[in-house]
Amino acid sequence: MFHAMFALWFRLTLQWGYAGVFVLMAIESTVFPIPSEVVVPPAAYWAEQGHFSFWGVVLASTLGSWSGAALSYFVAHRLGRPLILRYGKYFLVPEKKWLLAEQWILHYSAAGIFFARLLPVVRHLVSLPAGAARMPFAMFSAMTLAGSFLWSTVLAWFGARVLADQPRLLEDPEALVLVLKEKLLWFVAAAVVLMALYVIVDVLGRRFRREASQA
Repeated sequence: MFHAMFALWFRLTLQWGYAGVFVLMAIESTVFPIPSEVVVPPAAYWAEQGHFSFWGVVLASTLGSWSGAALSYFVAHRLGRPLILRYGKYFLVPEKKWLLAEQWILHYSAAGIFFARLLPVVRHLVSLPAGAARMPFAMFSAMTLAGSFLWSTVLAWFGARVLADQPRLLEDPEALVLVLKEKLLWFVAAAVVLMALYVIVDVLGRRFRREASQA
């Protein structure tokens, strides 16, 4: 069952092409996040099989991330902080998440936009307080593009180097088992890194909330 679902998703990624990567990554950068970890590596796998270009996948991912972030930026710029705080909970932006992203911007300014692209949770929310705070769009765009490019390259490298050396990965369940066995260390390392990033976000969120309550 797992292999069938795995293969189906990879084949859908192939059918959607660069446009699919772009659209999914744009959605990932809004308040309706789709994990980038399930978008870019499959596309990079197909790049290694000769269907896409590696850097084409990275470019589509980067531009998609920027587009979704820019949309969130302009929505927040137009609506402003009070309306988002009041109605954000109906659109997957509860006050707790908003305050985390807002404090992130207050503490790290433009550099926070770059590093936010590398972190879960904050990644798809940080554009909102940046827009509400009227951060210069050129600076916002530069930091978003730089951070998105780095993250997209890392994910594409993972898909190309860890998954793509098994061309029968989608036809033969045993090929998937072989990849999981031979590359287990890579998957464990990726899981540890993602968990560490979640812990970082949680620790910083608690710190920001303490500072906000003491202010």
